[in-house]
Amino acid sequence: MVGALSLSCATHAGLDEGIKAANEGQFEEALKEFNYLADKGYAPGIYELGKLYEDGHGVTKNYRKAADLYQQAVKKWHVDSMFALAVLYDEGKGVKLDKQMAVSLFKQAAEKNMPAAQFNLGVMYSNGDGVAQDYKQAMKWYEKAAGNNYSLAQFNMALMYFEGLGVDKNIEKSYIWNTVAEFNGNLNASHSRKLDEQKMLPAEIIEAKEKANELYERIQAGLYGGEGRLY
Repeated sequence: MVGALSLSCATHAGLDEGIKAANEGQFEEALKEFNYLADKGYAPGIYELGKLYEDGHGVTKNYRKAADLYQQAVKKWHVDSMFALAVLYDEGKGVKLDKQMAVSLFKQAAEKNMPAAQFNLGVMYSNGDGVAQDYKQAMKWYEKAAGNNYSLAQFNMALMYFEGLGVDKNIEKSYIWNTVAEFNGNLNASHSRKLDEQKMLPAEIIEAKEKANELYERIQAGLYGGEGRLY
């Protein structure tokens, strides 16, 4: 048991050292660390090695090698690798273009509560990309990402409410989610919020602003449990 614990500490330390080296542009050192960890079957190390091959840092860019490495880590249920491999399938880099496989991998990562995967899944359902177009499913995944304070999903939720896609058209909710996304620095949401205001009475704007502040606080505190608990 002690031996296993020390190995775990060593792999974490090696991972941190490799990431630090990569961030500082010392790719030869990073490559050495990640190769060692990959040989040990350590999923985060396999993933980081895949990133080096995908980006061509310290090695010749090789999408196929990156995809192979991500696949190894996916088999170990590594969430970042699920997402990275999904992107490669979505773009047909290093693997045959396969939108359905991309959706499947995004869903695996989304179900492990990865906000970027939840958002991407929402986009694919919204566009009918790799799946049948389904605005209700899109909203489901946007809301999960929005609850994880992912501003792009918050903005897209506002758009869905503004257009009435997958939900009843609701300018107040569009305003609220635009405001929350704006709090997170989304400039498009700021512009959209002003369009919402043109369709609202002054008293409605004041009330919506209060709801937006409350919603943002709940999201920040990790207490957002879905719209049914807010409105």
